[in-house]
Amino acid sequence: MARADARRNRMAILAAATEAFAEHGPKATTEQVAIRAGVAVGTVFRHFPTKDALLVAIMKESLQRLTELAAESTLFEFLTAVVDEAVRTRTVVAALAGPELDIGDALRGLTDEIARLLEQAKDAGDVRAAVRADEVMALLTATTQAAQHSTWSTDLQERTLAIIFRGLA
Repeated sequence: MARADARRNRMAILAAATEAFAEHGPKATTEQVAIRAGVAVGTVFRHFPTKDALLVAIMKESLQRLTELAAESTLFEFLTAVVDEAVRTRTVVAALAGPELDIGDALRGLTDEIARLLEQAKDAGDVRAAVRADEVMALLTATTQAAQHSTWSTDLQERTLAIIFRGLA
């Protein structure tokens, strides 16, 4: 039973931390996270000994969720979801700009899924045969970087993705 409680607490902490960082920016505190998660501050620190560890865990969870989403998406749906996630986690990414991230495995899984979706889109005739996975990754990286800025809007996101999708077709 303790393991189920620990898993529940960990998930509640990650969800609460994502909300707290989105609302308060990098200045969000572990106390704010604990209150949102309905746990004691000590519980937060048992799972995540530092604020950076919590931020890295949020990014790993985000990448894992996106990788799983790829299994049930088309390339264009997936690219849209990745940009949406970049907007949702922009404060986390900004807060992690300094320390080294240990998200290589999660990022590789995401890259593999994008390559798979690209081949699927090519086979369906939705994307030109000459488009390469590294080109899609470059476009996605540039778009998610742009989504990190406060001037990014839903309208700009829709227009930008429409241009990318037309270019891939």
